[in-house]
Amino acid sequence: MSLSSDLRQKIKRGETPFYRFLRRVIVGLFFDPSARLPLPDFLRPLLRFIYNFQYAVISVTRFLITFFFRQPLFRARCTTVGKRLILRGKMPFVYGPVEIHLGEGVTFGAGVDILSGGPIERPQLVLKDGAVVGSHTMITVTKEVVIEEDVLVSYDCRISDSDGHPRQADLRVRKVPPDPRDILPVRICRDAMIGNGTHIMKGVTIGEGAIVSANSVVISDIPAYAIAMGNPAEVFVRGGGRPKDKNWRKEPSILP
Repeated sequence: MSLSSDLRQKIKRGETPFYRFLRRVIVGLFFDPSARLPLPDFLRPLLRFIYNFQYAVISVTRFLITFFFRQPLFRARCTTVGKRLILRGKMPFVYGPVEIHLGEGVTFGAGVDILSGGPIERPQLVLKDGAVVGSHTMITVTKEVVIEEDVLVSYDCRISDSDGHPRQADLRVRKVPPDPRDILPVRICRDAMIGNGTHIMKGVTIGEGAIVSANSVVISDIPAYAIAMGNPAEVFVRGGGRPKDKNWRKEPSILP
């Protein structure tokens, strides 16, 4: 019997007070879900400082990486970029020949994918001033996707102007690209809000100020200032149009 096996057996049997003490310690540490280290009051300020300090170091490190590495690389990949580009985490992954045009104050969450390719040359992705694209959102651009001013696209959404394949099975088997007539631009008009997990399909226009609830699948146009939800998304509330106050856009936003 090896030394480690012999020691394990002695601890299990608790042959002496020392081994019984070791057994209690091991059981308390690894098998008691309520086990925890004592926390004296005099240590609380120091541990609280260490807790806050670690996140300060992480935040500063992320800022430096974004400022000196991620932002320059992503701006170089874009065709035009306005001021105050904000990247929340790693830079968007871009695949294909898409031309990216960004206005001022555009924000990307972490893990955004921008994919392109197909029979149409120079596909265009346009994000206008103040547009926000949430984390882990995928945008597929075969012709044109336009996201207008102050649109909020939440996390884990999918936006595509093409099915990515022909309708006919024999053409799909032969890997034929989609027919250009089946590629239809997508437009999300200003001040619209897209809930998390929403899929926006080809040819859709979402009207100004409209709200699409979470996990909806949008296959047809949504009127301005309406509220839509479901799969497929249906309009449940129709809006009354733009607010009469001309300065309403200057008020602080309540959106996260």
